[in-house]
Amino acid sequence: MLKKINLQVNTDPAASAQVLSWFEELNQPPISNKVIWWQCQTVLKEGFDNAVEYAHKSLPPETPILIEAIRFPQRIEIRIWDCGVPFNLEEKLREMPELEENEGSRGRGLRIMQKIADQISYRRTSDDRNCLLIVKSY
Repeated sequence: MLKKINLQVNTDPAASAQVLSWFEELNQPPISNKVIWWQCQTVLKEGFDNAVEYAHKSLPPETPILIEAIRFPQRIEIRIWDCGVPFNLEEKLREMPELEENEGSRGRGLRIMQKIADQISYRRTSDDRNCLLIVKSY
């Protein structure tokens, strides 16, 4: 592991700017491939937005979202914990239209993450939270 950073924010769509700013700490020294870094920023933003808009939709704004990002020599791992109702990610992805069939409409975040990331999973944890894991190799 080269670097590990953590952040806790409230359930607030406006916090995505803070999340992306915080994430920049992980890119020191910068990853040479700027496309990979942009892809990591994209999956982080999509994952955070999904936690706010879907997982925490009916929860109070002070409900925390915890984010952890770890940079390894060959990959980045992002974990986002939410307090929402769990769902089966694999089943949801099977039910969703492909990106090409869903142009311009909402609900594309999971497909975008699936396409960009090398691995994504969504699991219920022992403390009754959900953890979205996103892995991107570089």
